Amino acid sequence: MTGILESNNMGRILENWRVPAAGLFAVVLIIGAYIFARGIGSPPAAEASAETALLKAIAAKDSDNDGLPDWEEVLYGTDPHNPDSNHLGMTDGDAVAKGLIVPKAIANMPTATSTLAADSSTRTEAFAKDFFTLYLAAKQSNGGVDLSTDQTNALADQAINQLLLTSTQASSAKSMSDLKVSGTGPDALRAFAIVAEAVFKKNMDTTITNEMQALQDAVQNNDTDALSQLTSAAQIYRNYAAGLAALTVPQELAADNLMLINAMLLRSEVDDNFASVNTDPLAAMLAIQQFGQTESDFWNAFSNIGATYASAGVTLPTGTPGASFVNVIANARQVTP
Repeated sequence: MTGILESNNMGRILENWRVPAAGLFAVVLIIGAYIFARGIGSPPAAEASAETALLKAIAAKDSDNDGLPDWEEVLYGTDPHNPDSNHLGMTDGDAVAKGLIVPKAIANMPTATSTLAADSSTRTEAFAKDFFTLYLAAKQSNGGVDLSTDQTNALADQAINQLLLTSTQASSAKSMSDLKVSGTGPDALRAFAIVAEAVFKKNMDTTITNEMQALQDAVQNNDTDALSQLTSAAQIYRNYAAGLAALTVPQELAADNLMLINAMLLRSEVDDNFASVNTDPLAAMLAIQQFGQTESDFWNAFSNIGATYASAGVTLPTGTPGASFVNVIANARQVTP
């Protein structure tokens, strides 16, 4: 009987579905706050400004000018390229404001006891299911009365935090047991430089531009070529990681080689998420934070590897096998992140 009553109560709430618009827009601000609060250190002012502008661009993008940003259209299951997706004689933005469109994440949700679904096809859908479930449960506890903006923001905070907890590392991350560790000393370091150089040369693609710039072009200019570049970049980083993971690495380089491999695996997922900005905008937003993490990990790995070669006195003349790897590492070590 209790279950039936809960279902009926939930049905009445759904019939009068409302989420304060201010609350939904505040979610974007919460995402931004988390990106900078949880980033690795503080990004340079110019970089932080660019990331903030990009976040705002993703949040505000409205391809069909119907008053409902594209990322919210994903939540509601409407078409971001059709201003009247459900043929209601009004824009999708007006239909949502009038409560005529129920978020697809809860359209068939019988009770408020569901949790974040593992089978969600996108991070945006996963967030929606968790957030809307929390919202409905809180609204039911509140006697069916709409929540305040602060209450809504607190629930969005909780849902975003859940996503961030599952977005801190690459799903395909390697461990030390996955590496072949053998040898030590200058000869082993030279041998590794030769094979590592071959991995990078084999997979190098000079047509790939900066991924953050590509994301900006995709969002602000609807550049489909930029999305293709991001997909290509993701594959290149996977190739780099697979190649490095297959090498025999000297003992003194093992930890930093592992850091580099995992940074590349994470970067590949970041670029894939950037490429999905039109279908999974929340994933792209969260990936902006992870992009900074990979930059930091790349620099730390390169700096440490360069220091190892320097302390071992290993230098290779330009043009000899392995020289470009050692020299690039040495140069990277001199650059302030």
